[in-house]
Amino acid sequence: MNKKFKYYALIWAILLAVFNVICFVIPEEAAATGKFGGAFWTGYIFITVAFIGQLICAFIALKTDDKTKLFYNIPIIRISYTGLILTLIFGAVCMAIPDLPNWVGIIVCLLILAFTAIAVIKAKGAAEIVENIDTKIKTKTLFVKALTADAESLLSQAATPEAKNACKKVYEAVRYSDPMSSDALAAIESQITLKFNEFSNAVTSGGDSIAPLADELVVLIGDRNKKCKLLK
Repeated sequence: MNKKFKYYALIWAILLAVFNVICFVIPEEAAATGKFGGAFWTGYIFITVAFIGQLICAFIALKTDDKTKLFYNIPIIRISYTGLILTLIFGAVCMAIPDLPNWVGIIVCLLILAFTAIAVIKAKGAAEIVENIDTKIKTKTLFVKALTADAESLLSQAATPEAKNACKKVYEAVRYSDPMSSDALAAIESQITLKFNEFSNAVTSGGDSIAPLADELVVLIGDRNKKCKLLK
C-alpha cells in the first residue's frame, strides 16, 4: 500500500465515520418512534456500498507509482467520487422521508450505482487502451531516440575538427529524423546500426574513413526517412 492510498483511505474512513454518526446519533427521535425502516435502510445500505466502491476505485487508481498511469486513472476517481455524491444525495432523501416507498429508493440508488459502475469500467478500459498505445509508441520511437543519444555522445568524443564536423552532420541527420519506426524499416535500421558502429569506431580510433562513413550514414538515414513517409 503506497502513501497516496494510505492518506486517501484515512480521509475515507473519517468521512464514513461522520456519515454513520449523522445517521445514528442525530435522529434519536426517529429511532424511538421506530421510523428506522423501509427506505431509511435502503438509503443507508446503498450509501455504504457507494463508499466501499469508491474506496476500491481509489485503490485501483492510486496503486501505481507511475505518474503517467496515475494521470490516466484520475477519471476513475472522479467518476466514483461523483457517483458517491449522487448516492449520498438521493440516499439521504430516502432516509429523510419516512413514508417513501422502499422500492423507489432501491430503484433510484441502484440506477446511480449501476451507471457509476459502467462509467468506471469504461474509464478503466480507456486508460488501459491509452497505456497500450503509449507503450507501442515508446517501442516504435526507441530506435531513433537511442541513436540520437549515441550520436550526441559520440559528438563529445570527437578529437579533431574534421571528426567533430562529421559527427555533427550525423547527429543533425538523426536528430531531425522521423521518430516512428515499424517492422518494414527493420532492414534499413539494421544497416544504419551497423554503419553507425563502424563510424563510431572510426571516430574513437581516429581513422581516416570518418568523413566517408558519415556521408554513408546520412544517406542511409535519408533513405529511412523517405520510407517512413511512404508508410504513412
